[in-house]
Amino acid sequence: MGKSLIPPGSGSGDNIEPIDLRKALEERYLAYALSTIMHRALPDVRDGLKPVHRRIMHAMRLLRLNPDQGFAKCARIVGEVMGKFHPHGDQSIYDALVRLAQSFSVRYPLVDGQGNFGNIDGDNAAAMRYTEARMTEVSTLLLEGITEDAVDFRATYNEEDEEPVVLPGAFPNLLANGSSGIAVGMATSIPPHNAFELCNAALLLIEQPDASVADLMAKTAEDGLVQGPDFPTGGIIVDDRASILDAYETGRGGFRVRARWQQEDQGRGTWNVVVTEIPYQVQKAKLIEKIAELLMAKRLPLLEDIRDESAEDIRVVIVPKSRTVDPGLLMESLFKLTELETRFPLNLNVLSRGKVPNVLSLKGVLQEWLEHRKDVLVRRSKHRLAEIARRLEVLAGYLIAYLNLDEVIRIIREEDEPKQVMMARWDLTDTQAEAILNMRLRALRKLEEFEIRKEFDGLSAEKAQIEALLASEPKQWSTISWQIKEMRDKFGPDRDKVLGPRRTSFADAPEHDLSDIQNAMIEKEPVTVVVSEKGWLRAMKGHMSDHSTLTFKEGDKLKLAFNAQTTDKIIVFTTGGKFYTIGADRLPGGRGHGEPIRIIVDMDNDQDIVTAFVHDPKRKLLLVSHEGYGFTVSEEEVAANTRKGKQVMNVKAPDEAKRLTWVEGDHVAIVGENRKLLVFPLADVPDMARGKGVRLQRYKDGGVADVKTFSIAAGLTWQDSADRTYTRTREELAEWMGDRASAGRIAPKGFPRTGKFG
Repeated sequence: MGKSLIPPGSGSGDNIEPIDLRKALEERYLAYALSTIMHRALPDVRDGLKPVHRRIMHAMRLLRLNPDQGFAKCARIVGEVMGKFHPHGDQSIYDALVRLAQSFSVRYPLVDGQGNFGNIDGDNAAAMRYTEARMTEVSTLLLEGITEDAVDFRATYNEEDEEPVVLPGAFPNLLANGSSGIAVGMATSIPPHNAFELCNAALLLIEQPDASVADLMAKTAEDGLVQGPDFPTGGIIVDDRASILDAYETGRGGFRVRARWQQEDQGRGTWNVVVTEIPYQVQKAKLIEKIAELLMAKRLPLLEDIRDESAEDIRVVIVPKSRTVDPGLLMESLFKLTELETRFPLNLNVLSRGKVPNVLSLKGVLQEWLEHRKDVLVRRSKHRLAEIARRLEVLAGYLIAYLNLDEVIRIIREEDEPKQVMMARWDLTDTQAEAILNMRLRALRKLEEFEIRKEFDGLSAEKAQIEALLASEPKQWSTISWQIKEMRDKFGPDRDKVLGPRRTSFADAPEHDLSDIQNAMIEKEPVTVVVSEKGWLRAMKGHMSDHSTLTFKEGDKLKLAFNAQTTDKIIVFTTGGKFYTIGADRLPGGRGHGEPIRIIVDMDNDQDIVTAFVHDPKRKLLLVSHEGYGFTVSEEEVAANTRKGKQVMNVKAPDEAKRLTWVEGDHVAIVGENRKLLVFPLADVPDMARGKGVRLQRYKDGGVADVKTFSIAAGLTWQDSADRTYTRTREELAEWMGDRASAGRIAPKGFPRTGKFG
């Protein structure tokens, strides 16, 4: 009877099982999360591989694609992996295979590719039907001993086959080739390292198991220990030793990687910059495209042109605007804005012992790899021991057969059950009798007692050696040390001229003034900054002398306008005593009426602009509030780095900041709205970084009208409404000279009616 298509029950709904949705979702999501972590995203600390890579390696071994054999089509390899071990899309398997063959993606390629396997510009590999592959020397090291019971096997997804749980991993692949992946709730990011340095660190750890991470890290480049990442694409790491050490101790951190460049003389004083190495995982074509876009947008005023002259090696030519440009500044501006400098994160999150996701230190990773090597050594030794025992048993049987050859032949020829007869006659085991019966006639010629005894003695000696090895842990570690030394020499800079030498170097980032770098990113052009009464800002192109042509919104008019360059910083002083700093390049253009200042910076609604000017850190300012309080402050102190601005003058309503003037000379002249003028020495005014200040002039009602600093020797000048200039000498000012905070006297004849010095 076939399967019933009718659901169980009467269909009345009795078989519906109520479940808690939250619990069901939690269970299912947890199962998915664990599956992603274990079987897709995180590498195993022991062989540094994720399941897809491990399956590719295993399938290539089964296809006998050894480094000394011929190549096979990648489609064949992908089919084998997908059909037997990895029930996922063929493209994802092929992408993983391609990456293992790319010398710019993997520091020590595991696959030797033939055909188009993509390039550093980001172009894809050819289709798998066109490309061919085989294993490299590194792959054979990872697989070494897999047939000798070195690791456990488990059933494949359809239980028709077996696959290794982990590879024997005689190569420190996790750190040497790095890994990256995003799981559920966790990620991993491990940069590649130099195998020679890793082997030296592992050997040190075998000698000194209690060595710290600092001991495993190189103090100098000559130490031969781990210096830091060694990217396949080279580059320069510009981090200090302390932060690199901290990253390896905690298993978390990051590295700033810069392109390698040099200045190339073009003759007649001209030069170009040539970039020969770019940061790891940066696509060259996209990088050049981004720089070209910034060039078009006038974000790189020091740069004239960029050309890609790369062939086999990278060669990106950067042409400066003029020969007077500082190459260091040019490159700093490029590092700031483009992927010529990137940050590669370090997150040593791996499957510890193949089961538990864990963030390990450099020492932790090397320890687990060494423990795995020891485990593999013990298992391989036991496997060899069992093989020797079987062979010795067979050889003992051969010896009996040789000594009684004629009798053996007679039994085989005449007896119905020769096996049983032989076993009874010479007390043979089943295995020995079977081996004798399975012997070929041609082997009888070779069956000499001397040969058998020689092999028997040799195997007995090997058996004693292995038993001694298994009984002694120090011997096991010395064997592992010998294996690591062999591999270290194989991939060292002396033997392997391609893979051996370190590619990434270390340097300190050159010190440049931040403002110089900022200016290097802005095209220097003349502008006129226009501020309206209602606080609308804009920057007109060019330096304007006639401001009468400017238009404003209805009810608004010009407050002030001044000339600047796009590289300048504009300082805005408000009635609340706050200073704001705005880059002239960030001001809206001259089309329309600009933008209100409250959109550009976080300015309170109840405050207004007192004045605005081009920042010059060398100057000193005198600030005065409406009620006549004031102090001097260095202009360097008032520059603000954030949208919130910098509170410099403390004022409480109804008082407010009213005047700002630049300090020149040795005396202060202050005039109130009551037209009373007071002159006193500038030395009486304190220099402060922030505060309310001291009283400069006393008023019964009203407040300050204007303030000016001047040199008493040159006299006090002002201009009237007809632009006539008046000057009062020290003698003529005698009756207005007084103490700070006094009321002063009515201004002299000819002083402007506006109450301003002009």
